[in-house]
Amino acid sequence: MEGNVLLVDDDPGLLRLLSIRLKSAGYNVTTADGAERALAILAARRPDVIITDLRMDGMDGLALFDAVHRKHPTLPVIILTAHGSIPDAVEATRNGVFSFLTKPFQSQKLLEQVAGAMQISGGGETGTPGVLDTWAEGIVTRSAGMKDVLSKARMVADSDASVFISGDSGTGKELLARAVHRASRRRDEPFIAVNCSAIPEPLLESELFGHRRGSFTGATQDHAGLFQEASGGTLFLDEIGDMPPALQVKLLRVLQDQQVRPVGASRSVPVDVRIISATHRDLEQAMTEGDFREDLYYRLNVVSLELPPLADRREDIPLLANHFLGQLREKYGKHVRGFAPEAMERLVSAPWPGNVRQLYNVVEQTLTLATTPVINDTLVQNALRDEPGTIMPFADARKRFEKDYLAKLLQTTGGNVSQAARLARRNRTEFYKLLHRHHIDPSLFKAPSRQ
Repeated sequence: MEGNVLLVDDDPGLLRLLSIRLKSAGYNVTTADGAERALAILAARRPDVIITDLRMDGMDGLALFDAVHRKHPTLPVIILTAHGSIPDAVEATRNGVFSFLTKPFQSQKLLEQVAGAMQISGGGETGTPGVLDTWAEGIVTRSAGMKDVLSKARMVADSDASVFISGDSGTGKELLARAVHRASRRRDEPFIAVNCSAIPEPLLESELFGHRRGSFTGATQDHAGLFQEASGGTLFLDEIGDMPPALQVKLLRVLQDQQVRPVGASRSVPVDVRIISATHRDLEQAMTEGDFREDLYYRLNVVSLELPPLADRREDIPLLANHFLGQLREKYGKHVRGFAPEAMERLVSAPWPGNVRQLYNVVEQTLTLATTPVINDTLVQNALRDEPGTIMPFADARKRFEKDYLAKLLQTTGGNVSQAARLARRNRTEFYKLLHRHHIDPSLFKAPSRQ
């Protein structure tokens, strides 16, 4: 399929007609008979494009757009209406609506708009579920949060704006950086990655900017440096937060002047490099503590992409586990079909402090030790070292929420039950029952009396 479209209209006939037209053009279409139904679908999976009628019973198309835009600001929305006007269209597009088509419209016009929206959204999957087109090769996801990140990455790729990728270790920062490079006009030029924390400080300057023969002990020949090697392409500076302060000054100068001066050289060399940087550190805190230059941070962080931890995209765990299993099965030549249901449940429930990288390692370990066609729960449990899961049963989660909520109300009101009950919009008797159910004593929240 060329991409996923969510089609929203309360007219069953038009909904069916548009669905047929879009499907015949190769799109995967999900339909919703109203905005509320569309939002329920969106909570489960993110489409690449939304097409919605403007006038609908209940929530209208613009209200739906506002709700979508708050959570998914890069998701293109096309609005259709028989009641369109120039002011409506201007206002809608100013607020971020991708396009505004007035009925009746030609099918070809709609398909052109959908194709344009797909292009900026990063839509389109290969035959493997969750595996995206070649520009995002290796990224496997059905997560709405990840698709928002990818949509933003696709939009910024063709510019030369510096991109800053944040995220925990193991979330795939280099994979995303490579995707941005492949989607850019620099795709046919070099992509060079360097880990700033892996190279000793005395060697990092030479590695980045180059050196001249004889400039220091051991410099037996000229060395171009990574900036010159990446010229015309992209240089990915991983773990930029670990760069020494003295080198931060020199990097800032390179970014400002688009020139590098190799160690021991008397003249600078022009370079044309797109910079993508990444770190797992909190650079705002590092700036506050004086460990990272504020001017360099803003030079690097023109566009920010934040990768969610694996624990926040659990819907991707089965996809990723089976994807890795397919890769490793071929590598090791083992005929393992998949994971037992209990094993997959454990994978989905695990805390994953090491994120996607840890999941890959777990899949690799379980595959190499498997003696049956199906990986069992014991192998997964051993690979995870019996780490407890983070997804609790619904009843336990609800109980915890209620207890925390009641405690917060009583803290806010200083133990005043009547006031807390009014804030919760519950009658006093019912509120006391809730307190009793959770063994909460209101008197503990009252300020101590002065003697």
